[in-house]
Amino acid sequence: MDWAEIQIEVGSEDADGAADIAQMASSGGIFIEDYSRLEQDIKESAHEELIDGELLAKDRTKATIHIYLSPGEDPSKTTSFLAERFGAAGISYAAKTKVCRNEDWENNWKKYFLPFPVGEKLYIRPVWTDDYDAVERIVLSIDPGLSFGTGTHETTRLCLEAIESRAGSGAFESFLDVGCGSGILSIAALLLGAQTAVAVDIDAFAVKTARENGRANDFDEPRYKVLEGDLVDKVSGKFDVVAANIVADTVIRLSNDVKKFISPGGVFIASGIIDKRESDVLAAFDVSGLDVLNRYERSGWLCFATTKRN
Repeated sequence: MDWAEIQIEVGSEDADGAADIAQMASSGGIFIEDYSRLEQDIKESAHEELIDGELLAKDRTKATIHIYLSPGEDPSKTTSFLAERFGAAGISYAAKTKVCRNEDWENNWKKYFLPFPVGEKLYIRPVWTDDYDAVERIVLSIDPGLSFGTGTHETTRLCLEAIESRAGSGAFESFLDVGCGSGILSIAALLLGAQTAVAVDIDAFAVKTARENGRANDFDEPRYKVLEGDLVDKVSGKFDVVAANIVADTVIRLSNDVKKFISPGGVFIASGIIDKRESDVLAAFDVSGLDVLNRYERSGWLCFATTKRN
């Protein structure tokens, strides 16, 4: 049976807020096209030749959110919901609905996910792409599944850069990835020198995806273990680096429990925090006995590296 696809066009400045609303309305996942940071990404990577020519021609002022609806679901109800929510949020948009066959639903978004560099050392490569030039970077092969991390979002980039900076310090033997999604953070940690990594997610499909991505990068048990569980309820042991790229409320919830999993001198890297929630998160860190070592920021998103207070 055919799926429905709703395409929502908004100003790039509204992409994050619109994506949050779209996520509530989708039964089959969403995909976001947002090229507003392309020039900055080129500048940071210093390798313009790595950027696909088709992307360079994209409109930087607009973002398109693709919403996929299960067969039999009424698109008119979803568009009504979107109209109400976007109106309340003050987001101007244009929408259109189209039929999306099952194979298109699974594969259409892949043409927009192209290889790209992150930080100083990593190069993210979708598993279906063989034509790329990593320019001596470490290649991380990834299939994000239908709604899990590709590394393109600001929060994931910040987290990957924070992990890379810890790897450079040499204090990096073991790694824990809380809310792992595609497994991109834990796999990056292994590629950057961690000896072992544990990843955990509450979603069974995310667990399956993370395991498959681990194998695509030649990591499997016992070096790379993926658990199904809610935050740290299935985790044991201590880790040199614990990372969580989630949302502010969950970071706050996790901040107290995470301390018992951090090795002496280890760090907790927390990302997925919008700048408006900074004071709330910092207050939770303080109450939990976590001191901020580094603060990373990009386009209104924050990432913190913290350590246990002596």
